[in-house]
Amino acid sequence: MKKDFSKAFRAVWLLLVIVISLGAMAQTPQEWKSLKRTVNFFMANDLGRNGYYDQKTIADLMGNMAEVIGPECVIAAGDVHHFDGVASVNDPLWMTNYECIYAHPELMIAWHPILGNHEYRGSTQAVLDYGKVSRRWEMPGRYYTKTYEDNGVSVRLVFIDTTPLIDKYRKDSEKYPDACGQDIEEQLAWLDTTLKNAVEDWVIVIGHHPIYADTPKSKNERLDMQRRVDNILRRNRVDIYAAGHIHNFQHIRVDGSPIDYVVNSSASLSRKVNSIPGTRFCDSNSGFSIISADKMELNMYFVDKTGKVLYSLSRRK
Repeated sequence: MKKDFSKAFRAVWLLLVIVISLGAMAQTPQEWKSLKRTVNFFMANDLGRNGYYDQKTIADLMGNMAEVIGPECVIAAGDVHHFDGVASVNDPLWMTNYECIYAHPELMIAWHPILGNHEYRGSTQAVLDYGKVSRRWEMPGRYYTKTYEDNGVSVRLVFIDTTPLIDKYRKDSEKYPDACGQDIEEQLAWLDTTLKNAVEDWVIVIGHHPIYADTPKSKNERLDMQRRVDNILRRNRVDIYAAGHIHNFQHIRVDGSPIDYVVNSSASLSRKVNSIPGTRFCDSNSGFSIISADKMELNMYFVDKTGKVLYSLSRRK
């Protein structure tokens, strides 16, 4: 009797393991196809680990999913290079952090990068100049805007340079030599004008540093972003503010603001996260995000390293 019970227990346990494993498996290409809308983007950040940790796994996944979804571009939201940026356009890190990692044919599309705090530890000019070496590296300035339109659906992407907007970087001229040399007021005036003139169906602002987030990093980072950037976003027609820097997924809504504040996880090495007031979702998995839009709906999907959608943010007209 005892032996029969033991066999039955093992059978139930094995079935439970199989069910849990199936639930955690990556979605199929057919399921990925359902994420596609008229205009689609990938967003990845905090990448540069020379292919280690989850970087190569996620890079290969991005290529495989791009075969199905067909993104217009990859939004590279800073810290493509850890830890001290790059020294020049010929730095070997361009090969080990980027070219040889994101080598899938479907990722040979436009990449729109911004500078993260780690790029500011090296030559920021080399990051800007790399577009002369790699034609998929499309970075016309430290901050800039791009629009995409297809079949009557239009999306404006607004890229900002957040490191100089945070006082702690500006004050540390030894570690971040270029930060204090940037004109804050000029960038913020440009941002305000760009957003005021936006007429697209959807407007997404991308910066490396979050405005709201759970993180052990200095609270002053978020306070500087709230003081300098958030009011501009709120008084203009912004749908999503998306950032990186924290190495986990977060979706936050703040009382009095119509904006969805997003933290996109690291595409290589993630960190733990907890909820804070306003948190709609948070998760400590590594991964990347897919942004898709049609005329009446804007979606952002958090995708883990297996290709599973952990969470979907949706805005509707």
